[in-house]
Parts: sequence; structure tokens; C-alpha cells
Amino acid sequence: MNESGDNILEMDSLSETNLEGDTEIEMGMEVVYSQEFLPTYESIPEGASVPIVEKAEFNGKSDSLFFNDGVRRIDFVLVYEDEDMKEIDKNRMFQKRKQRREYFEASLMKMGMELEAARSVVDEKLLFVKVHMPWDMLCTYAEVLHIKMPIQPNDLSTTSSTFNFLSCITKHFYPSEDLIAKETEYFTAPFEKDRLEYFYVKDRDLFFTPSMRSRMAYYILSRAPYEVRGNIKKFGVTKLLDGGVYKAAYPLHDCRFNVRSKEDECPNERYLLYNEWAHPKSFYKMQPLDLIRKYYGEKIGIYFAWLGFYTAMLALAAIVGLACFIYGYMTQETSTWSKEVCDPLIGGNIVMCPQCDKECTYWRLNSTCESSKKLCIFDNYGTLVFAVFMAIWVTVFLEFWKRYQAELEYEWDTVEFLEQEEQPRPEYEAKCNHERINPVTRVKENVPYTACGRCIRVSLGIGTVLFWIVLILASVVAIIVYRLAVFFSFSTRLQSDLKELEPFKEYVTAQMATSVTASIISFVVIMVLNILYERVAIWITDFELPRTKTDYENSLTLKMFLFQFVNYYSSCFYIAFVKGKVVGYPGQPVYLLGKYRNEECDPGGCLIELTTQLTVIMGGKAIWNNIQEVLLPWMKNLIFRYCTRVGSEKVIPRWEQDYQLQPIGKLGLFYEYLEMVIQFGFVTLFVASFPLAPVLALVNNLFEIRVDAWKIITQFRRMVPEKAQDIGAWQPILQGVAILAVASNAMIIAFTSDMIPRLVYYWSFSVYPYGDHSSHTMQGYINNTLSVFDIQDFSNKSRPLQTPYWFNNSTTCRYRDFRYPPGHHRQYEYSIYYWHVIAAKMAFIIVVEHIVYLTKFVLSYVIPDVPYTVREQIKREKYLSQVILHETNLKLVTKRLKPVADKILKHNEDKEEEIMDLHF
Repeated sequence: MNESGDNILEMDSLSETNLEGDTEIEMGMEVVYSQEFLPTYESIPEGASVPIVEKAEFNGKSDSLFFNDGVRRIDFVLVYEDEDMKEIDKNRMFQKRKQRREYFEASLMKMGMELEAARSVVDEKLLFVKVHMPWDMLCTYAEVLHIKMPIQPNDLSTTSSTFNFLSCITKHFYPSEDLIAKETEYFTAPFEKDRLEYFYVKDRDLFFTPSMRSRMAYYILSRAPYEVRGNIKKFGVTKLLDGGVYKAAYPLHDCRFNVRSKEDECPNERYLLYNEWAHPKSFYKMQPLDLIRKYYGEKIGIYFAWLGFYTAMLALAAIVGLACFIYGYMTQETSTWSKEVCDPLIGGNIVMCPQCDKECTYWRLNSTCESSKKLCIFDNYGTLVFAVFMAIWVTVFLEFWKRYQAELEYEWDTVEFLEQEEQPRPEYEAKCNHERINPVTRVKENVPYTACGRCIRVSLGIGTVLFWIVLILASVVAIIVYRLAVFFSFSTRLQSDLKELEPFKEYVTAQMATSVTASIISFVVIMVLNILYERVAIWITDFELPRTKTDYENSLTLKMFLFQFVNYYSSCFYIAFVKGKVVGYPGQPVYLLGKYRNEECDPGGCLIELTTQLTVIMGGKAIWNNIQEVLLPWMKNLIFRYCTRVGSEKVIPRWEQDYQLQPIGKLGLFYEYLEMVIQFGFVTLFVASFPLAPVLALVNNLFEIRVDAWKIITQFRRMVPEKAQDIGAWQPILQGVAILAVASNAMIIAFTSDMIPRLVYYWSFSVYPYGDHSSHTMQGYINNTLSVFDIQDFSNKSRPLQTPYWFNNSTTCRYRDFRYPPGHHRQYEYSIYYWHVIAAKMAFIIVVEHIVYLTKFVLSYVIPDVPYTVREQIKREKYLSQVILHETNLKLVTKRLKPVADKILKHNEDKEEEIMDLHF
């Protein structure tokens, strides 16, 4: 509480639609907290007259970033609709909005901000309030927000690269230095208003960059009060936006993206970013990260730095993956087991058992000839090498990213961006009505909930997430049931329906049709559940009430990723590790829910189905995201410009041009990160089944970088700059996915592909004592790995109703398993081959995991997280900060002691004079 003990503040939790309701209900919902959390100066007393913002006519300068006087820079813009010009009756709700807006603007002016309003050129009902922060206010809030400013140029020599001789070539892959000059490096320190003389101030107007000014302005706007009722104050521009008091609030772009500004003082950074970064002609150039950070802030800069680094690292993985794919494609015709499948004398004479009850019939193995050839492309020894390579690649990627991130942290002054320096969210501050003793400072502080209340909030969040995960698993079971039911239908009708399409008949099998349609349905279900869960996750995170913006985003990130992980990957895990593993044998099949017979894999395994699933989800996701990110904002802007078109003779000011753009979402870059991390999961978790995943990811990301750049520069209003030290909660998520990827790929090779059974056959069962061949060979593999079943042993429930014309008088059929044949004293039990294969699979997983994990550990230990040069620069900067602090304190002590010292000196002089007078 403050000194008077009766000044209480809150954020309004009611929407403006409740303004006409009972006042007592609204009062009952009030939540209050102490004023100590608000950096306001003095609030306007209740009932006092408030000053009105001065209105000014537009001066005709379309590119101006200043007030009409041409001196005061516009740091933020607020947009509202004039209630006095509305055609509807001036009811209580609109009057309430007007009162709140006027009080809010008066509060801003009392806090020291300068405002100027201008009526819209396009729509007379709209008014734009331009916000300016004077120098003294900038200095105050730069200190509040711990903004680091330059103290002197960097005097540490930079080591020249060993590849400087290639600069004549590489310079063409960087933005033009004539347009985007390299920034001077400075040592920096947290700004302090009382030590201004120690900071490197050339020009006060340029000392704080526009992004810094906008960040400070938004900080104040988020905490300025807009209503006083007794001892209760409501505050925050966010609630005013939600309630319709303001239609928009945003910082200004500095110019049009495709035309240079006519103003001499305009840096044209948006124009430079468009031409050297977002324009399609610059797709081959490196990103101007320093300019991105300067224009949009560190949070946007670190995202594009991470995306660019990830894409560059994908290039190596894509090359190796493409080589693996080419190797498989070139060797598919030479595969012995594939030849046996396609051979009319081998595969053509092997009769396979029906794969469903009654309606399915017998079929020849060579009908899967084409799918077995396709399988050879992905299921070969090159895939094993590539899976091990990717496990090491992901470790190298994460370790070198940490090094690169450390360099950016130093260059962008976020090394000491600690949690205690980040200010609480206004939503958190508004709910602080419980007192506690701070465990660190032992000082009383206000918090929004007790320990028990926090436990309840977190428990509710965990319970909700688990409920939605169970819902996803239920949808996966539903899709499995669909697969079982539709496979039955396809098996009975597909061949007859495709008689007229003879060229496609051998390619479209019941298994393939089921896999493709199920993949498409799975993708649609994933998209629908994403939309629903997003709202639930945001609501739960709001209810948990995290303290800072970083805490909020980390909490939401974890919830969304857990959901998305299960949503996107559950169908892939099902195909990889469940499908075809528990099917029994034709005489005693296993049923799901006691009704649906479990699916079987193709004779070549489920790997080709997993590849199909990955292709559909990755491709569909990329197309859907581009529609959402590019097409929708472009269409909205096009429609808005058409509806608000004006004559060509009218000049539209800068602030109104920006208003016509799309607002950025509340979650900012969250969905961009989520999209890339989900892709990272596909690239690493299932790469053993789809070596082309890194290639597709690389191509997608090359477009993604430019599409994201084009989108935020041309289609969206300028984002409020935010500070960020790293990529936040995404870093441990990436590390977790990397650890899981090792086990996942080892298990895919062991249990999903047929590589281990082939190796067991080649080294053990093709030669004596199990085989008849004199040397190790793959000949006879197909016949050896298909078990025999006596058709007389079919149960009445599963016996086929029809037999094909070519079946003749066959008494047996074959099925995919390792079991003893009929007539054996252990008929239909697992054979010795099965136990050899299981032992080999387990040994493979253990050996590969231990080797890869050991390699990852060694690489993590050998590669330091922070480069040596960066550590030296950080030490130098800390030393300079300490010197400045010491000198400042010394001067302060000297200044305070000077009057005392002068007095003592004067007293001593007077005494000496008295003594001299006595002597004389």
C-alpha cells in the first residue's frame, strides 16, 4: 500500500458490453492491488476536470513521422472512433467509452507524455492520437526498463577470418553495404539518468532508437489508469482495446515498404529491409539481422536468426538425405528380395492369406511388386547410416546454435537480461491482492494468489491439458477404427471398381488406398483440434496468471507443444510402432474392441505407410500454413483497401497508411516457432523412414524466411519491440526432441523396417545349420520369412466366402510372421527365427543408442556454449561498467564533501591568522 493506504488500482476484467448492466455486479467483480507496482506519477482525482487532447489538421506530409511542428517524433499511435459523429443514439455505453478514453489520455499527459490528435483523411469518424515521449521521460523509463546504452566504442580487435580471400565471392550473398552499413560496435551498460555524461550521446534525438522509444511508450500505455472510482483505479490500454474504447494501438513504420520516404530525417529502414531481405530477388542473400533487430526488436531478431541458422544447418542434412534417397532409387532394381516378390515364378506362386474376415480373399504376393520397389528406396542400409548421421547432426546443430546465440546475446545487449529485470505483466499486477514475505529480500510484497491458490491453478491447467491429450488419443483410435472398416470395404470393391483403369490397378492396393485416405482424414482432424485447443490453452494460461511475459509465453509454449506433439505425431507413432505388431495369425486373429480385426502391414512392412503419412502431413501442413500466413492477410488488406478507397488526389498520412494494415496477433511469433519446431520433430523423429524430410524442410524454410519477412514488412503493422535473450522454452523442447529422436529412429529401423530380419537371414539363416546355401546370400529370404497356414484351420468367423479362379486346389496360404508350419508339434507358435530377430532388434537398439548418446555427450562437452572472444568482450564490458560506477561514486562523494572540506580549510586558515596575530 502507499503512504495514504487507500489508493488501490486494478485492471478492468469486464467487457464493454456489460457497461449497461447492474453496477453492483461490476463492483463485486473488482480485483485490487497496491499502487507500488505502477510507475505513475500522480493520478487525476475522481471528479476532477481532465484536459482534452489538442486536435491538429493534417499538414499534407504523407511520410512525416512527427507532430505538425516537425520536431516531436511520434512514438505510438492510438486510434478510436468519434462517438459524437455516430448515427446511433449516444447511449450509456458510448458515453462510458468516451469518459474512459478522455481520462486515459489525460493521465498520459499528466505523466509527461505529449499528445496530438488528427482526424482521418479516409473516414471522418476516425481520430488518430499521436503519442510523443519527451527526453526527460525517455531517460526515466530507459532506467526503469534497464535498457543498455553505449558507453564507448569497442576497442577489442576482431580476429580476421581465414576465408577473407573469398570475400570477393561471398560479398554477393550479403546485403549491400552501400545500403545497409555495418553498425559500429560499442561497449554498453544499463542506462542511468544521473550518469548521463558517461554515455556515448552524439545526438539526443537519435540516442534512443525508434524501437526503444516505442517499447517505453507501450510500457507506459499498459499501465496508465483510465478510470477512478473511489479508491479503485483501472488501467491498461490492452483492456481499452478489448473493450472497444480504442480500435488500434501501434508504433509507426518509418516509410512505405516499396518507396523511399521524402523526409530527409527518415532512415528508410523498412524500405531497406524489403529490398535487401523480403523481396524475392534477395532470396539468396544472408539476412540483415542487425537491422531486423534494430527495427523490430530483439525478439523478432532472435527468431529470424534461429530460423536462418536452422535452415543453413539443414543444407548439410538435406545433401546427405538426398544422397541416401538416390542410392535407394538406384539400387531398387538390384534388391534380391524385391526381385523375388516381383518374380512370377516366386512371388507369383506364393498365395497370401486374406487380410480381413470373410469378404477378403486370397491374393498373390507379386501384386505388391510396385510397393516393394518403392520400399527399397527408403528401406536400405543407407537409411541406417543416415539415421545415425542425423542423431549426430541434431547435437551439432543445437551446440553450435548455443554458441551463435551467445554471440547475439552479447552483440544485442541481452546477456544480463535476467528475470528480475523483466517487468511484471499488467494482468499480473492487477490481481496482486495477497501479501507475502519475499524469500530473497524478506520484504513484504503483493502477489495475486496464495500457495494453495497457485496449486489449484496449476492443477487445473495440467488436468485440462491431459484431458485434451486423451481426446486426441480417442481421435487416433477413431481413425484406426476407420482404417479397419474402410480396409474391409476397399478389399472387396477396389479391384472390381478399377477394372476400367487397368494402368493404375497394380499401383492402387487396398492398403495404399486406406493409408492415403486415413492420412488425409488424420490431417483434417489435426487442424480442427488445433483450432479448438488453441483457445483452451490461452484461457488456461491466462487463468494461471504468470508473472512476466516470458513466463506467460513459456507456460503457453509447453501446453501447446505437448498438445501438438501428440496431435501431429500420434498417427505416425501408431503406424511405426503399433500397426501390424499385434495381429495374431489367420486362424486366431486379434480384434480391436472385440469387433474390428487389427491391421496388418504389407509383406514389405509398414515403412512405406509411415513415409506416406509423413508426406501428407508435412506437405499439407506447409500448404495450410502458407494459406494462413500469406493469402489471408493479403486478402484482408485488399478488401479493406477496396472498401476504404479514396480519390487519388487525397494524401494519406503515415499513421493512417499503417492503420490499413493487419494487426499482429497477441501471441506474436508463437505460431512461427511452433510450426518450425513441429517440422524439426518430423525431420528428426522419423527421418529413418523418410530421408527426404530434410530436403523438403530446407525448401520450405527457404520460402518460409522470405514469406515471414514479406508478411511482417508489407502486410502487418509494426510490432511493439520486445526484449528477448534467447528462444525461450523452445530451447529445452528442441533438446528433448533431439534425445527422443535417437530412440525413435533406432526403434523404427528395428521394429518398422525389415532391415534387422534381412540381416539375421543373411548372416544366420541363409547358411548352415538353418539354410541350404553354401555362402551368405539374400536368395530365399521371402520364402523363409513368410509362415505357412493350413486353410482348414480358418475359424467360421474369418473363413473367406469366395476364392479366386486361380486358387485351384491349394491347401495352404502364407502370412507375414515367424511361426512354425502346420503339422509341427509346436504349430503356429513362434519359431527360432522369431527369437533370433527379437534378440537382434534389442541388441541393435541398445548398441546404437549407447554409441549415439555417448557421441552426443562428447560433442556437448567439447563444444563450449560461449565462444572465447565473446567471454573476453563480456569481461571487458563489465570492467568498464565498474570503472564508470566507481568514478561516478567518487565524484558524488567529492561533490558532497567539498562544502565540508572548504569549511574546514577556511576554519584552519582563520586559526592560522589568529595565531599569527597573537605572535605579532
